[in-house]
Amino acid sequence: MDEAEEVRRGRGVALEQALKEDLELFSVDDLDERIALLEGEISRCRAQMQRKAAGREAADALFRKPGA
Repeated sequence: MDEAEEVRRGRGVALEQALKEDLELFSVDDLDERIALLEGEISRCRAQMQRKAAGREAADALFRKPGA
């Protein structure tokens, strides 16, 4: 199936599926790797949140009424 035929998954679907996985099937090394990947994703999310907050602050400052 080529990319044009693929159905785009909704936001967070892959994460939801990962959260439902049976952790009993993972080795300790697999779990360590999984934790590292999840911590990396948390850092990526936090960085994006900071970028969005900075953009919002810049927009608010630009459109703020004088003297407000």
